[in-house]
Amino acid sequence: MIGGVSVVLALLAQVMLVNRMPLPAGGAPDLVLLAVIGAALVRGPAPGAVLGFFAGLLVDVMPPTAHLMGQYAFVLALVGYVAGRGAGGPVTTVVLCVLMAPLLAAAVGGLISDPRVTMSTLTEQVPVTIVYTLLVSPIVIWLTTRKRFAT
Repeated sequence: MIGGVSVVLALLAQVMLVNRMPLPAGGAPDLVLLAVIGAALVRGPAPGAVLGFFAGLLVDVMPPTAHLMGQYAFVLALVGYVAGRGAGGPVTTVVLCVLMAPLLAAAVGGLISDPRVTMSTLTEQVPVTIVYTLLVSPIVIWLTTRKRFAT
């Protein structure tokens, strides 16, 4: 329940605030990805994958969409599963998942011949997104996992 609420709040903040801010280099952090990672760290791989799938569906239908339905549902389901498994501690898991998600999204886009996946996207936009997401990750992960540490 709390994981779903944090994902919806992250999605609303992403669409209404973060995507509208003119950040240097034209990138933006992915708050939904971080909310899924945080919730999966607390709940485990199966709930993380389910939450990631439904969070991805929300991202897929949220305007402006320029990709096929289910693309981010697949990516965030895999990220939720990996984050729930916990690869060597929370910090390592967050870094691994933040690196994995945009590269996996680009790979899926390339497999389905998405015209937005180009070499310049991979070399210019993806690294900026990864850096911004890693910069805000301590705050978002703390907000989504603080219930676990309180008990």
